Amino acid sequence: MYEKYSRQALPSKKYRELLGSALCVFNSNNQFVIENVLRLDNSKYNWYELIDKTSGELFEPIKETITNESGTEITILFSELVSIRNRIVHSFQITENDNQILRTKNNKHEQYNITEDYLLEFIRKNEELSDMLNKFRGSSIQND
Repeated sequence: MYEKYSRQALPSKKYRELLGSALCVFNSNNQFVIENVLRLDNSKYNWYELIDKTSGELFEPIKETITNESGTEITILFSELVSIRNRIVHSFQITENDNQILRTKNNKHEQYNITEDYLLEFIRKNEELSDMLNKFRGSSIQND
């Protein structure tokens, strides 16, 4: 598919919508994690430093704040989502059945397509993390 703004072949509009939505919900959660870290310890961390970190670089501040306060459940899911997001961002475009789609690989160099179902599952898992962060924020506010 082509658009007026690009001569390069693009995936379908629905696929691009899901791709954009997947990145947006991840970015929202990334900021929600930073918000929770800062709420727990704004003496050691500040927004300017945390916002400049990659998602992977947030694991230490998360461990020292959120994990220390609530256990590993949020950290484990965030870590999984960071890995999936990285696979999406570092994917490559292919043509399959006359359609454009993204493909990625795992650490064993096995390739797989980033399908609409894959993106929907990523969005669903981000919703789960958002719910966990919301619950955590609510419970830790009550404990303050």
